[in-house]
Amino acid sequence: MGVMKSSLQKLVIARWRFALVAVLLCMLALLLIFHLAGLQVLSEQAQGYRFLQDQGRARTIRTEEIAAYRGSIVDRNGELLAVSTPVQTLWANPKLLRTTSAKAQEKLALALGISPSKLTERLKKYRNKKFMYLRRHVSEEIAEGVLALKLAGVYGKKEYRRFYPAGEVIAQLLGFTNIDDRGQEGLELAYEQFLRGHVGKQQVVKDLKGRTIQTLAIQQAAHPGRDLQLSIDMRLQYLAYRELKRAVTLNDAASGSMVMLDTRTGEVLAMASQPSFNPNNRRGVKAVAMRNRALIDQFEPGSPIKALTALAALETGRYQPHTMIDTSPGYIRLPGKTLLDPVNYGSIDLTRVITKSSQVGITKVALDLEPESLRALFYRLGLGEPVGTGFPGEVAGVLPSRDRWHPIELANFAFGYGLTVNALQLAQAYSVIANAGYKRPVSLLIQPAGEKAADTGEQVVAAKLARQIGVMLETVTQKSGTGKRAAVEGYRVAGKTGTVHKVGSKGYVDNRYRSVFAGFIPADNPRLVAVVVIEDPRQANRYRGGEVAAPVFARVMADAMRILQLPPQTIAPAERLLAKQLELRGIDS
Repeated sequence: MGVMKSSLQKLVIARWRFALVAVLLCMLALLLIFHLAGLQVLSEQAQGYRFLQDQGRARTIRTEEIAAYRGSIVDRNGELLAVSTPVQTLWANPKLLRTTSAKAQEKLALALGISPSKLTERLKKYRNKKFMYLRRHVSEEIAEGVLALKLAGVYGKKEYRRFYPAGEVIAQLLGFTNIDDRGQEGLELAYEQFLRGHVGKQQVVKDLKGRTIQTLAIQQAAHPGRDLQLSIDMRLQYLAYRELKRAVTLNDAASGSMVMLDTRTGEVLAMASQPSFNPNNRRGVKAVAMRNRALIDQFEPGSPIKALTALAALETGRYQPHTMIDTSPGYIRLPGKTLLDPVNYGSIDLTRVITKSSQVGITKVALDLEPESLRALFYRLGLGEPVGTGFPGEVAGVLPSRDRWHPIELANFAFGYGLTVNALQLAQAYSVIANAGYKRPVSLLIQPAGEKAADTGEQVVAAKLARQIGVMLETVTQKSGTGKRAAVEGYRVAGKTGTVHKVGSKGYVDNRYRSVFAGFIPADNPRLVAVVVIEDPRQANRYRGGEVAAPVFARVMADAMRILQLPPQTIAPAERLLAKQLELRGIDS
């Protein structure tokens, strides 16, 4: 007992020691509280709460782009021609993705529709990167399947992909966008700033695996692009595309183009090119198929220019539609070349020169004209300068001007050689004739009602002379004319055929041609002007403009009249028709 009592006495702690320990423990607690206050309350501390909050935000808060919708393109009736549809783009952080198991990566590859070895190879290639595309522009179903795996470093992003409902029917005019939805060709490129949307920005909170768990704020709202309405009427565009494709195939031609204008407004209603391509799937497409030939290709137009030369002759006052011209003996010799007619037409009037497309007759007329007055008329009609559509690559053509014109140069110029145009320029020139000498601006966009009222056109040719040429052009599509296959049953048609020798490496080639037809309908009250160009038809013995290009005009216009609900007319024989027109219009016959 004594020993135990002695031990208990030794364990008794002095009060001062206990108090000292208690004070020290309280001081430690106070120091801890002070330190925590410094971290979470006192912002002036070097590593206070603001510092910690900033560090936390830097690791979790990110600024992301908000995708912007690209404006749609529609035709004059509101039919969609180009529209952006939402898609998902899958991307990854290779460093994080490499930390996942081989089995998980294999599942990812299968969900993406690629082989596991290809995914492994790509991960090695981007092993030092923090960003890598897995697949761009995939459907929501594929994206959901991939993201459902919940793999570290795999993310999805909303984007837009351009879709063209009409496919190859209007491909060259619309053009296309790249994978980032930026215009690359055609009207998509020309109106890029108008169509493109402006992306927005938002702050989001992400977890350690980079997944978005909360949207904090919209810093900048996304603004969609504006819609573009074209003057194109897709009902007429389908007609032009179908018949042009048929003609190119039937005649084994290299290419073709067709353009159609509304004579009342100058608006382009159809513009087709062959060969074409599918803008929704451009894999393997050749560059030649992407050409909008109606605006980019320039060519020597040939005989359609004869009507313009006849118009220049009428402007001198020395010629009338009935003025007689001696084409005997069926040819004319000029220094360096002899120009021939198919047969000796003998003495024929100016109207008959156009009807039969007499090379001898138009040459004699041209040699009697001042070259500069002829060129000036062509320029007034819109040749030698861009039409002004704003289409990328639109050509101005070539309208030569010389100090001295040799006879053969002037003769060639008068029947469509030695100058170049595009199909739309030629259509504009013929629209001036159809509009009784009034030239309207040509547009690929539909004109607002206010702008239509404030017409910016001008009278470039006397109305009487333009009507006379219109009457002369009607004879071309009658039974005795070169363009009789352009006739449309029930309607009066005016136009001019052209068969042009193509240029080779050593000059004009004897057995390669360009077939052309330019005309308007109905001839007495024109509504539509169209030009058809078929390049290098190789079908044996079928290459003339009246055989190859004119039927395209006839088939398209026959259906166009029905679509536009223009009722048929009663057509009199050519002689009575012309006599009546001349009488009603007060034209000297």
